[in-house]
Amino acid sequence: MAVGREGVEIVKPRSDKREYRRIVLQNSLEVLLISDPDTDKCAASMDVGVGSFCDPEGLDGLAHFLEHMLFYASEKYPVEDSYRKFITEHGGRTNAFTAPRHTNYHFDVNVDSFEEALDRFAQFFIKPLMSPDATMREIKAVHSESQKNLLLDTRRMNQLQKHTSEESHPYHKFFFFFGKKWIQFYKENYSANLMHLVIYSKENLDEIQCLVEDKFQEIQNTDKSSPHFPGQPCSSEHLQILVKTVPIKQGHKLRVIWPVTPEIQHYKEGPCRYLGHLIGHEGEGSLFYVLKTLGWATSLCTDERESCWEFAFFMVEIGLTDAGHEHVQDIIGLLFKYIILLQHSGVCKWIFDELSALCATEFHYQDKYPPIHYVVRVASNMEIYPPEDWIVGSSLPCEFNPGTIQKVLDKLSPDNVRIFWESKSFEGSTDMVEPWYGTAYSMSRISASTIQEWMSSSPDENLNLPGPNVFIPTDLSLKISEEKINLPVLLRKSSYSTLWFKPDTVFSTPKAYIKIDFSCPRASNSSEAVVLTNLFTRLLMDYLNEFAYYARVAGLYYGVHHTNTGFQVTMVGYNHKLRILLEKVIEKIATFEVRPERFAVIKEVVTKKNQNMKFQQPYEQAMYYCSLILQDNTQPWTEHLEVLPSIKGEDLTNFLPIMLSRTFLEFYIAGNIDHGEAESIVQHIENTLFCGPQPICQPLYPSQHVTNRVVKLGTGLSHYYCTEGLNPSDENSALVHYIQVHRDDIVMNVKLQLFALIAKQPAFHQLRSVEQLGYRTVLMKRNDYGIRGLQFIIQSTVKGPGDIDLRVEEFLKMFESELSQMTNEDFKSNVNALIGMKLEKHKNLREECAFYWKEISNGTLKFDRRETEVEALRQLTQQELLDFFNEYVKVGAARKKTLSVRVYGSLHASEYMTDKNQPVQPSSIQIEDIFSFRRSQPLYGSFKGAYGQVKS
Repeated sequence: MAVGREGVEIVKPRSDKREYRRIVLQNSLEVLLISDPDTDKCAASMDVGVGSFCDPEGLDGLAHFLEHMLFYASEKYPVEDSYRKFITEHGGRTNAFTAPRHTNYHFDVNVDSFEEALDRFAQFFIKPLMSPDATMREIKAVHSESQKNLLLDTRRMNQLQKHTSEESHPYHKFFFFFGKKWIQFYKENYSANLMHLVIYSKENLDEIQCLVEDKFQEIQNTDKSSPHFPGQPCSSEHLQILVKTVPIKQGHKLRVIWPVTPEIQHYKEGPCRYLGHLIGHEGEGSLFYVLKTLGWATSLCTDERESCWEFAFFMVEIGLTDAGHEHVQDIIGLLFKYIILLQHSGVCKWIFDELSALCATEFHYQDKYPPIHYVVRVASNMEIYPPEDWIVGSSLPCEFNPGTIQKVLDKLSPDNVRIFWESKSFEGSTDMVEPWYGTAYSMSRISASTIQEWMSSSPDENLNLPGPNVFIPTDLSLKISEEKINLPVLLRKSSYSTLWFKPDTVFSTPKAYIKIDFSCPRASNSSEAVVLTNLFTRLLMDYLNEFAYYARVAGLYYGVHHTNTGFQVTMVGYNHKLRILLEKVIEKIATFEVRPERFAVIKEVVTKKNQNMKFQQPYEQAMYYCSLILQDNTQPWTEHLEVLPSIKGEDLTNFLPIMLSRTFLEFYIAGNIDHGEAESIVQHIENTLFCGPQPICQPLYPSQHVTNRVVKLGTGLSHYYCTEGLNPSDENSALVHYIQVHRDDIVMNVKLQLFALIAKQPAFHQLRSVEQLGYRTVLMKRNDYGIRGLQFIIQSTVKGPGDIDLRVEEFLKMFESELSQMTNEDFKSNVNALIGMKLEKHKNLREECAFYWKEISNGTLKFDRRETEVEALRQLTQQELLDFFNEYVKVGAARKKTLSVRVYGSLHASEYMTDKNQPVQPSSIQIEDIFSFRRSQPLYGSFKGAYGQVKS
């Protein structure tokens, strides 16, 4: 418990050393103060109890528009976008989102800049300022945001669910708006008594309280009543319906939805959590297990959706195979059979107790995560829960009340159901259109007796409740490392493998991390091999699911996925029973056999995934083409799609021994595990795969070690690749403007990083806010296996990619003068901001392992990278940064190397041929064919060039 000055005991994890205090300012603003002396980032989140449900009639989306507008300027800080500029230049980030019941604004920043950042933040809630010109520009930005979402199935289906609800209820409203009455809306709704603030700082609680009282006391309190939304969004006419709808992407989905009592009203009893745990279970005897065995389902998830105090929906979402699409009535029948099984079984205390224990372990041993995410979560909780539960929220169901659970279970009935069935096969057979997204659908009534018939005719399968979970950890003790190993060490090396090891010396949690990279040269030497490797990893996960699902529920996560050079196995979670799961995975690899019925299902899933590549957003397509051009030994998804139809189960049976016959393993083991156990794990896996009378694997020959290499673009040349968007219905165009700079080098790295930090916000402001090129506009660093560069990513309906490319160059010309005129004080401020970002500590084991694994994976092995780069930054001069810009980034720079990938949407189709056929300049290279170009170019050397993929 943490006791605040107000006398409130705030429940917190046992491992949480932070201090908390609840205060209420004189203007009725409720605040939670969090003191964390160990933090290297400060953060704040203001949650305003006004959301999209409060939109005035006829002005749908006004709350969301206000969210966009609020952070432009204030009377105290009138320079447009200076807040975002300040945050970015001081190592932070800022964002906001609008939900039905509330709107959240948040930021983080380096510790030494927090007070000024907080003052700037507070002014938006005191005296915001916005010019009519900025208002008009942001209307375009919101429109651009809406345009980019028009072809997203998740948005379309969510809006369809709203559209088929009660028109008079706020749930029915559309989210986006293109009007102007935001100032009036702000004045009428943004009252201090409807706000909740969380402040996360390094200072002690008294100092934080003084800061908050100074900065936020002036927020006006108009004693606005908290908005309430009585009534239900679905009356009888919106229940017992079957909606058939046409998605954008290939595939079939079934969503079965019931209006239920919101869990918020009974959060300590957890009725939806209990029912979701059972209906969404994937172990043997579960609904998903049966559907999967029948070959009808690829996924099943349950969730409480659209939850607020007055209403909520319980949803079961099932991904269907083609065969499952033909058996939807049977699937619905089996779902209701499982619900009847729950009714007949009664509410089981042992299941609730087990779930409660799992939740308690997860809460008390939770990972620490970045302050900006923490403050958003807590601020969002403050309106919903009493102060003692602001941190815990609904994550600790601890009061067993079978009556409460039974009441929600009773709601999951045939006469209360809404069924949404989506498939491309319904194209041409629908008779209605949702007005905002244009989603085609048809709707029919479905009676309880019809569902009863489906239950009667569905297969007579053996549905069961799950058994006790053997993966629940009981040993949560910490292993004390005898020697302080602060960086990964090469603990073991053989012709079979290398073992990198790092015990937990930072986080003090009973968790471990294991990564095993299987480098198999024959897994990536053709499109057929890549597809077969992908099928193998997916089948392996599929075979393990019934066994490993219990581990996942118990906080032990695993994954198997294919890579450019083979495949990887990753595990992270409580270390107590991690080895049991790991050995099961290795055993499955060693004894793998193709099951024809599952092979057919997984092949179907992979085929649809490849078919749906053309529905990626244009900026994603541009990034894909950029990677395809730059990264050697990669194949296009079109080739994968072409080879899939002819691949059979026996092909995988024949391929797998060949793929595994020559293998090299690279291990990274970290966390609450000692070096003896780490070596024992590696020895066991080597014995399983490489030893015995008929070994599955043999070591690689020196010539076989696979490396990822990157195309070295021509110095002083501009390369460009033009292509039409893959989806002719998408109006958006996109540009990736990539500037390749250098092969990993500490001094060059910090020059590039510092430039990116300084230029990021000006680029966003000029290209997005002022020129309104598109909602998605970003300048960011790029790292391809140690080859560093910069990239502008812009998606737009306003201009075509060729014009956007010119605007990027104009920005660089304009920014040149800003950079040259930068004061020494601003330069030092940016250097210090970047140093602060680099010295930011890893928040949890996953984050630390991701950092070190990247060094191992790339072969750079600079485990002390952050410290050495900080030292280089401290030595860097302003002139050296200017020289870097003039040499590598400036328009026309002698050593500049650029690649522009241009994807043309339907609005700019006419520009495609014009741009493609324009005369090629002497310093320009047009890429007609990606693979011919790639073969003709030199490659950067790989950092993983040494034998055994290890630098000694």
